Amino acid sequence: MDLRLPTTTALFRPPTTSNILPSSSTFSFPFSYSRNRFRCSMTTTFTSSPQINETELENKKYDLLKAVQDTQRGLTTTPNQRSEIEESLVDLESCRVDNEPIDLEKLDGTWRLQYTSASDVLVLLDSSSRLPFFQVGQIFQKFECKGKDKDNGGYIRNVVRWSIPRLLEDNEGATLLVSAKFSIVSRRNIYLQFEEISLQNINISDELQALIAPALLPRSFLTLQILQAIRSFKAQVPVSTTSPGRQSVGGLYYLSYLDRNMLVGRAVGGGGVFVFTRAQNFV
Repeated sequence: MDLRLPTTTALFRPPTTSNILPSSSTFSFPFSYSRNRFRCSMTTTFTSSPQINETELENKKYDLLKAVQDTQRGLTTTPNQRSEIEESLVDLESCRVDNEPIDLEKLDGTWRLQYTSASDVLVLLDSSSRLPFFQVGQIFQKFECKGKDKDNGGYIRNVVRWSIPRLLEDNEGATLLVSAKFSIVSRRNIYLQFEEISLQNINISDELQALIAPALLPRSFLTLQILQAIRSFKAQVPVSTTSPGRQSVGGLYYLSYLDRNMLVGRAVGGGGVFVFTRAQNFV
């Protein structure tokens, strides 16, 4: 499997089952919506300082989430769905204030991927759907924007939860982490400079743990050391470069929409679109 990093996308080249969420979960919208759609008769006129009706805005976000709901995070998107999604995206993006800078306070935190058209992510989802020994769980982007040294940027962690059935815990057996620095280069663009890829947080399955250290037998010092070594395993590969004449791996990321519970980004250069919703923070 190709795990090379891209130069233009916001995630990485190469990482669910046929369903994008864990098999025990069902997709739910992260907002307090009713099945009965909100209706608004008010027509909003965009000026240099547009006043967006809150109900209308929530409806636009609902439309986007509904459009991506049955696409397995973009893996099974049909041409008709793709057209509907793009229309919903443009409709939502039109609600932003054009001259409003990126709000780092809103950006800070953890975001869960709901949809993407980026080929480097779709190849992971496709592999998960085809290969019986590979599962992809949740995919996140975690922005760290707070601190005295982060007034003009911060750090971003691209997190992929994955597993090998029967050897690791379902969907969250291991974590692939791609770390990058980011800096604000314009009102809506950030530049990502990738630093490191790491494999960590190995959680072996009960079956494998029983094989290494059977519950009915006393656990020896050696078996305990093996279990501890697996749990604490971490492999790191730096991708940044300090060599003169060589450019670090990175790319531009256009944040086309951002509020407290939704983030839409477009990788500049045709790298695809990403739709995220706010998720609970994790370490």
